[in-house]
Amino acid sequence: MAGPMAHARARRNPADGRAPVRRAAATAAVVFLLVGALGFLPGITSDYADLRLAGHRSGARLFGVFQVSVLHNLVHLAFGVAGLALARTVAGARAFLIGGGAVYLVLWLYGIAVDHASAGNFLPVNRADDWLHLGLGLAMIGLGLVTRRAGRRG
Repeated sequence: MAGPMAHARARRNPADGRAPVRRAAATAAVVFLLVGALGFLPGITSDYADLRLAGHRSGARLFGVFQVSVLHNLVHLAFGVAGLALARTVAGARAFLIGGGAVYLVLWLYGIAVDHASAGNFLPVNRADDWLHLGLGLAMIGLGLVTRRAGRRG
């Protein structure tokens, strides 16, 4: 007699058969979508009344730490949409992780080079963003490379 547990065990896991690099890229993309959306939520974004379209004068801070603007939030949303689209194939997923990681490393370099109080800080970024961008860049490239090796073994 098959009980409810037999049915639960028979259900297919949506991740079954999906290459690890595709799962990693899709997960990263969803995180970017979430962060982009949260940047528009008062309370989660402190000093929301100081949110500006772009530029260093945007006083809004995601989680009270990361400087954001409308442009910054839209970039996160666009990055998430691109990541989901690219995660549909192994090559696209790898390109998103490694290429996107490289983009974040360039953004880290921009953040440490630009005067945060100048008009050159158009995105805008602060020191917390700079360190986050370094971590994201390294993590994304690492995921793109590690999942590549894992996929070849299996």
